[in-house]
Amino acid sequence: MKAITNIIHILEHDFRNFFRYKWWLVGLISMNLADLFIMAVVYNYMISSAITQDFKSYFQFFAPGLAVTGLFASAFMIGREINMERRREVHHYMLSLPMTRMELAVGRVLSGGLRGMLYMTPLLLTAFIFLGFPNVWQLLLILAVLFLLAVGISGLSIAIAVSTSSLEKFITARGLIYYTLFFCSSVFYPLSLIQQLGADGRFPAPLVVLAEVNPLSNASDMIRNFLLGVPKDFSFLSIINVVVFSVIFTFTAAFAYMRIIQQ
Repeated sequence: MKAITNIIHILEHDFRNFFRYKWWLVGLISMNLADLFIMAVVYNYMISSAITQDFKSYFQFFAPGLAVTGLFASAFMIGREINMERRREVHHYMLSLPMTRMELAVGRVLSGGLRGMLYMTPLLLTAFIFLGFPNVWQLLLILAVLFLLAVGISGLSIAIAVSTSSLEKFITARGLIYYTLFFCSSVFYPLSLIQQLGADGRFPAPLVVLAEVNPLSNASDMIRNFLLGVPKDFSFLSIINVVVFSVIFTFTAAFAYMRIIQQ
């Protein structure tokens, strides 16, 4: 019981930091929605029909992907804070708190994931409003998978944060991860198109495999399948990818964080 209370204290601390930038967050969410309502509508008249052949518009295709990218970006923010704490040696203060290192680590990973879920909520709700609402079981599965994804992303961010000694290195690593996972996924274009380009030799085979196992692809396609019935070949094996991703980076982040605060 005490462990849960200590973790809740960590969550409260991180959420308080999160809401210090509430107007900045409102601005970011507004920009994300502008991407959906302006960029997606404009792109609908510019892109090849191969992208929207299973959808009425690019707007339909992009809405679930936007919710997932918003989740990714916000859950990743915890890493910047922890990197700053490491550089300023704030983790020495953390060690003075009446809680175990494991409780600290679990609390930080969970807070990053929960903050990502909070930020993503208006984006996901927008997708539901325009594409239709899932049934209760589908909604619960969507939220469960997105939470696991958010926790895994938070863990990935923390693992990078404690492995880099400067803000510049963290930002460089974050940018590399961002662009690799964002653009080698089905967030912006269908996985079937990536596979077709790979079969034609116009897209490197390793990147095709990465797009197939990319948790951003898995989550985006799961929402599209539940709301629109496409892609039709969506498999629950994709959900296993998200679970594996979450487990790996949650444990990696927890042990990396515990190790760094002992130094």
